[in-house]
Amino acid sequence: MQEQPGYSKVSKIKTVKKLGLIVNPIAGLGGTVGLKGTDGATTYRKALGMGAVPRAAPRAVEALRELGRLDGLEVLTYPGLMGEEEAREAGLSPIVVGSVNAGDTSAEDTRYAAQEMAEREVDLILFAGGDGTARDLCGAVGDAVPTLGIPAGVKMYSGVYATTPLAAGRAATRFLSGEAPHTRLGEVMDIDEDAFRDGEVQARLYGYLRIPDDASHVQVTKSPSHADEGEDILAIAGEVVDSMQNGTLYIIGPGTTTKGIADVLGVQKTLLGVDVVLNGKIVASDVRETQLLELVDDTLPAKIVVTAIGGQGHIFGRGNQQIGADVIRRVGKENVIVVATRRKLGSLGRRPLMADTGCKEIDRELSGYLMVTTGRAESAMVRVSD
Repeated sequence: MQEQPGYSKVSKIKTVKKLGLIVNPIAGLGGTVGLKGTDGATTYRKALGMGAVPRAAPRAVEALRELGRLDGLEVLTYPGLMGEEEAREAGLSPIVVGSVNAGDTSAEDTRYAAQEMAEREVDLILFAGGDGTARDLCGAVGDAVPTLGIPAGVKMYSGVYATTPLAAGRAATRFLSGEAPHTRLGEVMDIDEDAFRDGEVQARLYGYLRIPDDASHVQVTKSPSHADEGEDILAIAGEVVDSMQNGTLYIIGPGTTTKGIADVLGVQKTLLGVDVVLNGKIVASDVRETQLLELVDDTLPAKIVVTAIGGQGHIFGRGNQQIGADVIRRVGKENVIVVATRRKLGSLGRRPLMADTGCKEIDRELSGYLMVTTGRAESAMVRVSD
């Protein structure tokens, strides 16, 4: 049979392994609408009312398609959007266990699913969600069975997630095939989302999950900001403010480094939200993606200012999902300004910066080398992973 153009033969990897699959269908729902998470039924309903679009399912499917290389893989999952539908869409034939109320899944369902999969002695539990989902897995199985997260939440401070959905699929494939069989303990971190929405970060360690030891595909725990970086942050902020142009919209992402820009301007910025500045004034606070798309309408030029997540290196896709792929496309890569202290860049070791927007085209466009502002008349050329 002649090979069709655009397709290549994929070598099957012989294996007899069991994969447990759990998808939290509401994970990450609040990201694009600025809710900083989706814990709790009230927040979930609010996110839907604001036009939020589910993101866990497509990200799970992207990861699962990588597993098609494994010949003889047995996939156990829960019904409907907790894994069954995603597995079938990815071309897999799952064994469906357990039961859930359609459209009304809960953290308890996640815990029951994890416990059942552990009892059935799966070789790996692959789960799609955020830090709250990781907490549920930690409480249900601890470090008794290897697990790996497909990043689908808003924050994902925990060191148990792959860097991207594609990386999750590749790491799971490498682990199950025996190419990368070793494991290590990953920290499960989470924050108080109610306090987070009020601009206060209260993070704590909840425990550990056993994850594949695959540094090229799995992220580390988020590194906190340091109190003694204040002068460096002000230097960065001064450099950015001096370069600001009247008549240009500045979309400023969350974080202590970017908040320094507002402090130098003398305006009030939401620490954990996305705000828009024009001519030195805040014109929109704590915006959602739809608001940004309305603002970036070719009437005025625009720039995006973001910082990297400490230790992890993500510049998009972690805590700033309001600045989505469509916003970045309209503004243009050339108008993206990345700021970071030298300590934050140093915390990455040799790891690159990363973009995980959910759009492969935009992620590829952002890859390569870019200049990161690190101080007054000071910058560093840093690679963004492709």
